[in-house]
Amino acid sequence: MNAREEFIRIFRENISRQGSEELLNWLMNTDFFDAPASTKYHCACENGLVMHSVSVYNTMMEKHFEEGVDSEESFAICALLHDVCKAEFYKVSTRNVKNDLTGQWEKQPYYSIEDKFPFGHGEKSVFLIERFMRLRLDEAMAIRWHMGSFDDGQGYTVSQAYEKYPLAVKLHLADMESTYLREKGTSAVNNK
Repeated sequence: MNAREEFIRIFRENISRQGSEELLNWLMNTDFFDAPASTKYHCACENGLVMHSVSVYNTMMEKHFEEGVDSEESFAICALLHDVCKAEFYKVSTRNVKNDLTGQWEKQPYYSIEDKFPFGHGEKSVFLIERFMRLRLDEAMAIRWHMGSFDDGQGYTVSQAYEKYPLAVKLHLADMESTYLREKGTSAVNNK
């Protein structure tokens, strides 16, 4: 099963909220399943965004799910959808790179950012999800603050969110582990 199929299976098995099927249909009509997760850091390759989303879900379930405390639906929503802000966000461009062996300049593909809706990161994901499906407050906080202080440096605000919403801490930890420990070596585009 590839990452796209796994994403859809997890989504349909765990998310039954009103509007969820419309949200999934919208995602299928964007580049979400083809896009990279980053320009050069983690999963900077075709299908990288969906690979990262599934990785965050698996990490979150393995490391942080507490039976009787946590909601499987909330975990699926937060992990699979935390980066929907990256749909229609990247484009493949080319740049000239000098070939060390031949000394010739060659066109090399790379991912660049073309943000048509600059609304932030976590807040943009919350906004896009809520166009189709209502989020619970803890889900919205988790998605909004999944980047922690990497997002905009509001240390006090993110600290308050983490203190009040354990789901936000769990998503952040799963995202960081997936990005920096589990997804090493998943960049396929030359990003020198």
